[in-house]
Amino acid sequence: MVRGIAANAMTVLIVVGLALAGALSWAQIQYRGVGPLAQTVCLRVAPGSNMSRVSEDLLQQGAITSASVFRMGAQYSDKADDLKAGSYLIAPGASMETITDEITDSGRSTCGTEVNFRIGILRAAVVVRELDPETGRYVETLRFDPSEGVPPEFADVLAQPDARFRVTLAEGVTSWQVVEELKQASFLDGEIADIPIEGSLAPDSYEVSAGDDRADLLAQMAQRQSQVLAQLWAERSPDTPLANPQEALVLASIVEKETGVADERRQVASVFVNRLREGMRLQTDPTVIYGITRGEGALGRGLRRSELDRATPWNTYQIDGLPPTPIANPGRLSIAAALNPDSTDYLFFVADGTGGHTFTTNLADHNRAVAKWREIEAERANN
Repeated sequence: MVRGIAANAMTVLIVVGLALAGALSWAQIQYRGVGPLAQTVCLRVAPGSNMSRVSEDLLQQGAITSASVFRMGAQYSDKADDLKAGSYLIAPGASMETITDEITDSGRSTCGTEVNFRIGILRAAVVVRELDPETGRYVETLRFDPSEGVPPEFADVLAQPDARFRVTLAEGVTSWQVVEELKQASFLDGEIADIPIEGSLAPDSYEVSAGDDRADLLAQMAQRQSQVLAQLWAERSPDTPLANPQEALVLASIVEKETGVADERRQVASVFVNRLREGMRLQTDPTVIYGITRGEGALGRGLRRSELDRATPWNTYQIDGLPPTPIANPGRLSIAAALNPDSTDYLFFVADGTGGHTFTTNLADHNRAVAKWREIEAERANN
């Protein structure tokens, strides 16, 4: 009889074991298999949330088939305590395993509200966008110039715990402009003691968090520019007339200010490099303007003859060689152009009326190109 009881018990244990093994296998298939989500959704994970709440949200949005399997899978993979607040784009058919990885790994939001504080040449703009999960595209919901006041609805944006923030510098902005505009970024904290050296900040897009220190952000911009300059200096043309990385920044800033056409940068740089080799003065208007404004805002008018004749350290009509400092913060492409210009015989260029320039190798051709540009200017003034 004892043997019978033992045999029956063993049978029960085997059945239970097989059932557990089957259940575990089923759970693994459910956890790692293709999920039921039919279209993209944006999952918001609030600060202080937990896997239980998140699993219920996912179940409600149709992204998973079982909240308990999702929680067990996260627990089994040792990620149940790694949940990070943010907004996450969940793709159609995403498995529970993929979703778990998404919300526990980097903590970087991939959807939701994005605030981009753009510092441009003439003004700043705050652009608020929201990702449309159905199209996967960002939709602009708000735009304003912070110098003209902040609209009341922006307070609602700032109150969103998972809103993402970026600060974007346009190529060619001056350090003074960057500092003055950052003072208007209400989502940042901290005072700025000094204006960074001209040319030392990298035009780029920087991801920040609400409450970040302005001075720390400037230090990050300076570090990135230093890294870019070091890399491109190491890749410079062997016959460059530029003596050091600082001179490269100076020339790059002039190139940046002389053309807004990306494909022209190396041609423009070739003109100035050729002039340096020939011992000719650079004679570029943006340097004269910088000598007047010192980068503190736009001149807002054309240059006067008296200003072209007035000697300043930056007036390249009056000085030989490069000015003593950059005249703006150049981007990577302009630095690369200054260090590896096109191989040309160009010594002159002038606007051609299309946004680009006409390049010439001699004064006679240059004067004809200037005359044509004057005609275009006159026609536009009369229309």
